This record gives sequence, C-alpha cells and structure tokens, in this order.
Amino acid sequence: MPARRRFGKVRKLPSGKFQASFIGPNGLRQNAPQTFRTKTDADRWLVKVEADISRGAWLDEKLGRQRFEDYAKAYLRENSDVGPRWEETCLRNMRLHMTDLLDRPLVAITAPVVRTWHANALAGKGGRTSIQQSYRFLRAVMNQAKRDGAIMVNPCSIKGAGTDRAKERSIANVEDVAALVEAIYPRYRAAVLLAAWCGLRRGEIIGLNVVDVDLVANVVQVRRNWVELLESDEAFEADPKTDAGARPVAIPPHLRPYLIEHREQWAGPVWMFVGRDGQRMRGNAIYQAFVRARNKVGVSVTFHDLRHTGQSLAALTGANLADLKKRLGHSSNAAASRYLHAVDGRDREVADELSRIAARGNAAELPRRIVVKH
Repeated sequence: MPARRRFGKVRKLPSGKFQASFIGPNGLRQNAPQTFRTKTDADRWLVKVEADISRGAWLDEKLGRQRFEDYAKAYLRENSDVGPRWEETCLRNMRLHMTDLLDRPLVAITAPVVRTWHANALAGKGGRTSIQQSYRFLRAVMNQAKRDGAIMVNPCSIKGAGTDRAKERSIANVEDVAALVEAIYPRYRAAVLLAAWCGLRRGEIIGLNVVDVDLVANVVQVRRNWVELLESDEAFEADPKTDAGARPVAIPPHLRPYLIEHREQWAGPVWMFVGRDGQRMRGNAIYQAFVRARNKVGVSVTFHDLRHTGQSLAALTGANLADLKKRLGHSSNAAASRYLHAVDGRDREVADELSRIAARGNAAELPRRIVVKH
C-alpha cells in the first residue's frame, strides 16, 4: 500500500526554529503565521490546517490580518464590475463615514463591530443615503473576503441597512412642466422635455448624438450615458446604467417642434446638447439652469424628479409595468425575468397618448405625489 502523501512541509531555520508551510485552497503556498520550537509542533499545526481545509473551515490568517482599507481599495481596483463613479463614491464614503473600520484587520470586523459602527454612523451628521451606500460597500467587500478565505462569515447582518427605502417625492404635473419649459433658457428646453415626457436620465440626455434623435420616425435612441465624476473634472461616455438602458424611446408628437428648434438653433454638429463653447454640455449647466427656472416658477422638484413625472404620465395612458420598464430603461435582467415583455408597437401608442394628455393639460389627472424607488 503506497504511503500517504505528506501534507505541507517543515524546514529548519538558521535560528534553530521550524517553519511550516502548505499549498492552500487558493493554490498559493502559505506559511504558518509563527515559527515553532520543535518539528513536532510544526507537524501538529499542519495536521490541524489539513483538518480545517477538509471540513471547509480553513482561513488565510495572513490575509485576515490585512487592514480593511487596503483590502477594500484593492477590491475597488480589481473588480471589473465597479465603475469610476461608484469607485469615487466608495472612496469618499470610506473617508467620511467608515474611518472607524479602516485600520481594523478583516478578522476584527465582527458582527458587533459592524452594528456599533452602523449605529454611530446613523447618529452622526452623515446622510442616510451615503450610510446605506457605505453599508452595501462594506457588505460587498466582506463577501469577497469570505470568498478569499480571510473570514468565515460575513459580519454584515443588519436587516435593511443597505436598502434604499421607498420615499415620497414631489413630481411635476403637466402645467408645471409647461411652466418650466417657458421659464428655462431656450438652450435647455429640450432637456426638460426629454426628461419629463420620455423619462430620460440627465446623463442619457447629455449622451445623445444628433443622429440619435430621429425626427422622421419620432424616436430617440438611448445608446450611451454621460458620466461626470463628482470630485474631479473627469467626464466620459459609458454604457447605459443597465442592459435595459440601451433602448429606443418613442417621442410624443407634441415634442417634435421643440426638438426641431433645438437641433436647428442649439445642437452641435455631433452632440445634441452642447454648451456655449460648442463642447458637450456639462451636467451642472443643466442643473443650474433648471434650478433658476424652478425657483422662478415655484415648483419644488429636482431635475431627476422629471423622470418620475414621465413614468407617471406614461402610466396614465394605460401602459402596463412591462411597457414602463421598457420605456424608462429601468429593469435589470432579474427584473425583466419577473415581468411580461412589452409588446412591439406599444411604445408608439404610449407616446401618442402622452401628446393627447398634453393637449388636454388636465393637471388633475396626475397625482401631486408618488412613492417611487430609484
């Protein structure tokens, strides 16, 4: 009977002590975190490690001692699913809300530590949204640490701590949108209309090329999203936020004259929305112009609220949930599998009915407030 293959190896150091090492489940050679006085002690440690591995209880002790800040930053750099905007957000939240965790080893971030940190964060001056983001980031990093064998269980177990809760928000009605369009500087009118009647995000609006707005077929094709980082001047084109974000959106016929005027007077040779310098329009330019118009009209909504106005107006036409998901580009792959697909041609009916609502201008048809989730 062949001899059992020895697990790991032990070597004697110049100091006279013994060092034990083994090939871990990650395929890398791991050294024991300490040296041993005798070879027998080193062998006993290897027996324990082998038993831990066989029952799935082995931890990479060296990785577990790594500082959370170092491990989290490596996670952001190496994760292909993390975009520049989210990376920037996470780094800012680490700096503002997660300082109590940064110097701790991964193994020292236990469930009680997480609960204490979260309670202190909620009691501080940070906004709820950024704390929710911080918790989701912490949970994602610790999930990776668990997969890497640095910790046994994810300590983030606070129910609902990372969930965006539905909240009541104001939306503009038909008359409000008309007043905003009248009050805003003409260069920005088309942006307000595309947000309110087509449900486009601000980044999607800025990302439009002239050829994306087909005023013969009355369709705007969302192909890209314009991303601007918050703490630097960096800006770039990116794919839409979700797979469903790349979509054609039928334009309500009553918008066509405004879009024709915009293309003739305000669009650039390539980009649909440009600033006074002829370069692609910045998001802050739209924001500032919208705030001035909003204050003039006396409407308490944000530019992003116009997107929810578009969703509510489309719902008034009788559009079902699948129609709304398709039109707004608001479904993930998981959400798309749970709902019926929109019927081809239904988006055109939605767009036509939107113009009929505009013609009637009946503000009573649209609720003043709606509960929505981002």
